[in-house]
Amino acid sequence: MADATLTDLLCRPGLELAGLVRGGEVSSRELVEASLARVEELNPQVNAFVHVDAEGALAAADAIGPGDERPFAGVPIAVKTEFPVEGLPLTMGSDLFGDFVAPHDAHLVRRLREAGCVIVGMANMPEMGVMPVTEPRRHGPTRNPWDLDRTPGGSSGGSAAAVAAGMVPLAHGADGGGSIRIPAACCGLVGLKATRHRISRGPDVGEHWLSIGGVLTRTVADTAAALDAMEGYEVGDAAWLDSPAEPFARATERDPGRLRIGLSLESPVDAELDPQYEGATREAAELLSSLGHEVEEVPVPAGGGELGPVFLAAFGASLALVVRTGGIVSGREPTPDLVEPLTWTIYESARGLSSLDYLSAVLQLQAFSRGLIASLSPYDALLTPSLAKLPVPIGTYDTGRRDLEEWARTGEFTPFAAVANITGLPAISLPFAQSEEGLPLGIHLLGQPAREDVLLALGAQLERERDWGARRAALAES
Repeated sequence: MADATLTDLLCRPGLELAGLVRGGEVSSRELVEASLARVEELNPQVNAFVHVDAEGALAAADAIGPGDERPFAGVPIAVKTEFPVEGLPLTMGSDLFGDFVAPHDAHLVRRLREAGCVIVGMANMPEMGVMPVTEPRRHGPTRNPWDLDRTPGGSSGGSAAAVAAGMVPLAHGADGGGSIRIPAACCGLVGLKATRHRISRGPDVGEHWLSIGGVLTRTVADTAAALDAMEGYEVGDAAWLDSPAEPFARATERDPGRLRIGLSLESPVDAELDPQYEGATREAAELLSSLGHEVEEVPVPAGGGELGPVFLAAFGASLALVVRTGGIVSGREPTPDLVEPLTWTIYESARGLSSLDYLSAVLQLQAFSRGLIASLSPYDALLTPSLAKLPVPIGTYDTGRRDLEEWARTGEFTPFAAVANITGLPAISLPFAQSEEGLPLGIHLLGQPAREDVLLALGAQLERERDWGARRAALAES
């Protein structure tokens, strides 16, 4: 198959590519070779990948042939350098992790391999996932393929940029405060945060109250099929959800029926909403109404400034564990010179908390969650903007400052994201529209507990109307 055609294929859905491999129309080696060529060509501009495993990827591709019935048979994928991949470096975007090489796969990574994915390499991220932009000191900034002067978001920014640039058809990410949905909105992709405990964090973590793995894709169908591959109990998980009665992929094939949808443009924190984001969200509400859904504006309880310090206490404790893990795997004591100043400031803040302070923060977040979930119980989904601003320019936020206000300031960019992590609810960002500048504008749907199927059915319905999978960043066309 011609090189130009292969380049075009990398911008198509992963399920479609697996079908071509299955039918013998293209080989997995051809797809991986095309992916590696795109990475070599574009990564110097985008900086999406921090490590490429060409030899391992080609060997895995050669083991996949026609007739392979796995959903993503032979499809290249990137893995965020936050989850272990056996034999590849795990840096968490930090100098502290040094040259640590993962001794095993995360369960999620193993499941993606079992679904047929071929791992091309490790994608960039902000240090330890602290920021919603991807500009780590260790690896340098990742740039948005839609506009190289702007961020692809974070913390799964390298993964999102790799997909948007046409380096891989889909990529792994993780979402602890919007870290899949924010880059999806910045890069014109689909990004789902599944319900808490839907996907195992093993074998290294028994359960995580805040963060969950996932993928960034071009289509809702790819997202649903990947969720089917990733979800489910693993031996030793401390918390889990039962698998659904039918595969999530089926939800994308059916009409969602008439749903009751709440609409809110109120930011949970003090943030000014870009008029283009407001316009896109209202346009989505009008489309949903025209499709037969009942849409009404609703007030949403806001945490405001009171919730910020509580979230910092709980988040900071999780970050402190990552810092200590970095010290253990690298054999070095964590010191200010090995982590970025902002990360160190949050780490020190967490170290100053007592166990009672931490437990109190968690209880307050749980109380907030109960109240919010109860207020949303009459609705099948809540519609909001994905972001409050267009993708911000590189350098807008400075991790070189030992200033918690700098971290809090990022809420002006991403005020709608963290609610899903605090509550554990499923949420999805969809690339609904484009700005006057030609940048993606995402809409965000927050669902009911364990009802990813409703979000996926609704997302697929909107996708049929808008055909966003056909949109490409200019860099992906090169």
